[in-house]
Amino acid sequence: MTIKVSTDQSPIVAREGAAAIASARRAALADRYAADSLIVEWLDLAQLDSIADAWHALAARALEPNVFYEPSFTLAAAPVFGTGAGALLVWSGVHPRKLLGFFPARIETRRYGFRLPVLVGFTHAYGPLGVPLAEREAAGPVIAAVLGRLAADPSLPGLLLLPFLRMDGPFAAALDTILRQAQLPAADFNRRSRALLKPDREREDYLANALSSHKHKELRRLSRRLADKGALLFAVATEPAAVAAALTDFLALEADGWKGRAGTAAAHDDDLCRFVRSGAAALAAENKIAIHRVLLDGRAVAAAIVLRSGRSVWFWKIAHDEALAHFSPGVMLTAAITEELVADETIAECDSCAAEDHPMIGRIWRERLTLAERLIAVRPQVPFSHVRRLEALRAAAIATAKNVRDYLRR
Repeated sequence: MTIKVSTDQSPIVAREGAAAIASARRAALADRYAADSLIVEWLDLAQLDSIADAWHALAARALEPNVFYEPSFTLAAAPVFGTGAGALLVWSGVHPRKLLGFFPARIETRRYGFRLPVLVGFTHAYGPLGVPLAEREAAGPVIAAVLGRLAADPSLPGLLLLPFLRMDGPFAAALDTILRQAQLPAADFNRRSRALLKPDREREDYLANALSSHKHKELRRLSRRLADKGALLFAVATEPAAVAAALTDFLALEADGWKGRAGTAAAHDDDLCRFVRSGAAALAAENKIAIHRVLLDGRAVAAAIVLRSGRSVWFWKIAHDEALAHFSPGVMLTAAITEELVADETIAECDSCAAEDHPMIGRIWRERLTLAERLIAVRPQVPFSHVRRLEALRAAAIATAKNVRDYLRR
């Protein structure tokens, strides 16, 4: 199967200058990044250290940012979650070559209980977004090149599943265009939404509009009551040494809470703890992480980890002292972080990374980010209809299991 992309639509470019200049720019980009001139290779995650510089540069130019697919995060996660995983890398065909696409994935041979290989985008419990990195000025050719490689290479599966794909983002829009042009079968599963902070022009009044006057009064009352127990301070750590110290507080709070009781706290697993610490240290060196805390007499009673790439932010993790839950320190901290984020006009949005209909942050952040898993067949001989039914059954079974788990937890 040959997958081509129309050269007058594929480059994703900003609308700048006169129409003639924009048209000439599109033509030049189409020539430079024609899909059939790109080189696609597969490398194991363990081999990706060698391309870290080019990978960093691509992340800064990505059509849609994804901090979980940047070198600092992915290389730290690889020893824990990356067994058998690799990445499809898209390179320019000119010298010196330039990295234009990063599509991490894992070949799952028995996803449905029997041998039927599927290439599944690389996500895990600590990486809740699966949008690949694609050069913003060549997203169409990059996506087409990846699909073309899968169609032509019998050593790779003819079925591609992209999990945690943001459905309203520019990458999904570019992918939709390629799928229409190539007439490839595709289906979406497990469509859901989670809280998103996207204040646009109402930054000054965002929190006031999000919370009722009663809730504002209640938070102020709880803050005063908590302050009666000691000196109350809201602190944020961004420098590497400060981040490392604040992370220790977060890990301790998480281990003392419900995750510790469930045995899923990072501090209770040496490999997980090593991943979180090394990833945080690498991101701190790039000024892409902040750890916010509520301190009571110098002791952390709530802590949250916020990640950043470009103008996008992710509210990655939060933990609080459950012995003080009646003071709502986690809500206090979330409200303080919200005020800080909406005041920073260099930030366009913040993904909550939370479950759908989260009872706390879903009431404060009013916007929603829609996600789904997308299944694509790149070869005509693969059993797409059969796999489509299997994936739907699998998604339903997982949703049922989560509902039972949440019920038992409550």
